[in-house]
Amino acid sequence: MELQFLFDSWTGVLRVLVAGIGAYAMLLVILRISGKRTLSKMNAFDFVVTIALGSTLASVLLDKSVPLAEGVLALALLVFLQYAITWLSVRSRTVLQLVKAEPTLLARDGRFLDEAMRRQRVTRDEIEAAIRQQGRNGINDVSMVILETDGSMSVISSHGPGAHELRSDMAKYVR
Repeated sequence: MELQFLFDSWTGVLRVLVAGIGAYAMLLVILRISGKRTLSKMNAFDFVVTIALGSTLASVLLDKSVPLAEGVLALALLVFLQYAITWLSVRSRTVLQLVKAEPTLLARDGRFLDEAMRRQRVTRDEIEAAIRQQGRNGINDVSMVILETDGSMSVISSHGPGAHELRSDMAKYVR
């Protein structure tokens, strides 16, 4: 019985060790230079970049056909593109609207907003779970449930501080 699937060669092990340390160190340097926003999960593009970075790092480690220099360049390119998009989105409303979704009001004053829920593909059960996670009894115990741009749900208490101001601000997201 051949055990090559367990161990191929010391060369392969050494390559993973050297490439892993090099790629990881370079990724840390690149991320440190690019700032905190690079790995944030503020919107779908941020999430995709985080996944792509992980996938690229794994390819550098495990795919013998990907040289370390090319892998580091790919990591740097992803971080640069993320940086460029976020830089542009801060300076251009058009770019911001292309890359970032708006929050969506899913429930208000004890009522589910069925049309908004359908558009966002969110069920009543998911909203009720978010309400329970916040320690509330049910839909009648909250003022609003908002689907945030990162996919999380914010549950706003009927009696919490600032609920009235937030209610008027969120009115623009009801369609």
